[in-house]
Amino acid sequence: MKYYYIGVDLGGTNVRVAKVNEMGHIEQVIKEATEISQGVEHVIDKIVRMIKSIDHYEACEGIGMGVPGPVDTVHGVMNLATNLPGFENYPLCRTISERTGLKTYADNDVNVACLAESYHGAGKEYPICYYVTLSTGIGGAFTVNHQLVSGMTGYAGEIANIVIDRNREKVNYLNIGAVENEASGTAITRKGKAAFGDQIKHAGMVFDLAKEGDETAKRIVDEVCYDLALMFADIAHVVNPHIFIVGGGMMKSKDVFFDQVIETFKTLVHVGMRSTIFAEAQLEEPGLVGAAMLPMSKSE
Repeated sequence: MKYYYIGVDLGGTNVRVAKVNEMGHIEQVIKEATEISQGVEHVIDKIVRMIKSIDHYEACEGIGMGVPGPVDTVHGVMNLATNLPGFENYPLCRTISERTGLKTYADNDVNVACLAESYHGAGKEYPICYYVTLSTGIGGAFTVNHQLVSGMTGYAGEIANIVIDRNREKVNYLNIGAVENEASGTAITRKGKAAFGDQIKHAGMVFDLAKEGDETAKRIVDEVCYDLALMFADIAHVVNPHIFIVGGGMMKSKDVFFDQVIETFKTLVHVGMRSTIFAEAQLEEPGLVGAAMLPMSKSE
């Protein structure tokens, strides 16, 4: 007998609803514009309508929602909703559950991506999986035996604000020397512009210059590699995961930096930790699949 779950990927621009089986196969997807400017209730009405348009939705085992922000997973509310004004502290899970008749759970979008990879992706063979996304920002999450560790207020696993060098410049609201401000795609672009001017449009251009042998670009990449390795080492000394699963747009340039990060990591941890596995994220739709896995993980 197959079991089916509904996954909701709620973003500031679009909302997607999918029917997913227990093996992580997406059977049906519906997508619409979020239209948050029309208010929270408008978005809720839309989500409920989309869920009810899923074939035999009422026979599904539950609903999982991935949202852009930290979630109080006990009460099913978003603690912070920058991209979804009005959703902060809104009874999201309770409302969706009452209107659909299905148990509903929610978690941060990075967390659900981690859950997907732990069930059906690169981490499926490992008890403790730590997922890191390297993109415009840096995000993190981890699972233990396919169970997300969310923490008291939903911030467990978040790594953007980890300090890797307190002697850097103040950039924004994050800590001075926060890894997101020093080694994310946004940070690399900022450093590239400072070195090469406005011709640098994105981090990939800095990686390309380094690959071509430009010494300035190589120095930027070397520093980023050390900062990322230090971040991974900091995480490893606390969590000691079996595997780091790494995704995000920066991985398009993995041939320029990823191996260097891993080798540097080995110099920063105890000898017994040097066998920690690093792997690229595998799934094409971790947000939808991971959201759908939320109710399955709660039943185990």
